[in-house]
Amino acid sequence: MADDPDNVTAKSLDVLTLRARDFWAALALMAASAFFLVKTYAMPFWAPRGGGVTGAGPWASAALVPYGLFSALFILSGILMVISIRGGGARRALQATGIGFDGAELWRLSMLSVMLLAYIVGLVPRVDFAIASALLIQALIFGFHRRGPQRMGMAALAVALPALYAFVMHFPQSAWQAAHDDDWLTLGVFAALALAAFLPRTPRAERVGVIVAMMVPVFLVSAMAFGFRQNVPNRGGLLFEQLQYHYYVTLKPLWAD
Repeated sequence: MADDPDNVTAKSLDVLTLRARDFWAALALMAASAFFLVKTYAMPFWAPRGGGVTGAGPWASAALVPYGLFSALFILSGILMVISIRGGGARRALQATGIGFDGAELWRLSMLSVMLLAYIVGLVPRVDFAIASALLIQALIFGFHRRGPQRMGMAALAVALPALYAFVMHFPQSAWQAAHDDDWLTLGVFAALALAAFLPRTPRAERVGVIVAMMVPVFLVSAMAFGFRQNVPNRGGLLFEQLQYHYYVTLKPLWAD
């Protein structure tokens, strides 16, 4: 049975709308990654002295991870740009015909912006990096897997509250590692969102997401700190203190001896 022409047209317009959004998103990502690549260029990479060690090679440079991350982001955004242009999204975006924004889309972008702003400004400098990242990942899964506006609002609030607490209670840089109260609060909010994933009739993907939210930040921060010897935010954080202690006291002697 042939498709309804009206449905085909609607589907085509939906695809063009998505490609137009991809066009603007790719532009924004390319601009952001280019900006941070330029800023990273100021960090020593091939310098004969790095990290306080004379003769340190590029693998000991703090610029290694930013170069890798933002280079990858620039390449991926370029691929997204090519897909958008081939799909007709660039033409639709530049014709100023709009990209299909409505109230629901504006709410979704607003909640995402609140979460990212709270994470970058409030959590990352002051809260244990692995705990803060686990909360962000779990909140994204909780709020956006089923895309309910109330769940999005609750997810944004879950990230914003501990970020606001950390920002107010530990505003000066000298107080960023003074206590673990903000770490415990963030960990408690993460635990509440994680428990919500095991309520009845919850999709299995959200339960698997809890494991992902816990394991990915721990693996990332461990690889950065102990594998690539890179600096990580808030080395005095609640969880990182334990990771650092057990790496140097429990694990490293096993092969160092």
